[in-house]
Amino acid sequence: MGLFDLFRKRSDADPETERRERLREIGRITDGRILENEAAAGGEIVFYIYSLNGVDFESSELVSEDRLKDPLKYAPGAKIGVRYDPKNQGNSMLE
Repeated sequence: MGLFDLFRKRSDADPETERRERLREIGRITDGRILENEAAAGGEIVFYIYSLNGVDFESSELVSEDRLKDPLKYAPGAKIGVRYDPKNQGNSMLE
């Protein structure tokens, strides 16, 4: 592996998978709250909000049916852990 291989993106890698892996490595965790859910193919879209340094961030994530085994975890108003990028605080994912 050469030096340039470290900086070259893999063409076969899924950008969403890479983003989530990076958040798992460098991300910090804060508290968030579920706003609402919407049915979608393959699961549910969960809309959530979290606050950092007085700024509210709102985002959404497709939650697979495997993770929906506990329906109260993603119910509107439920508290949830949110992992975010400290350098780009709008980049987040549900824990």
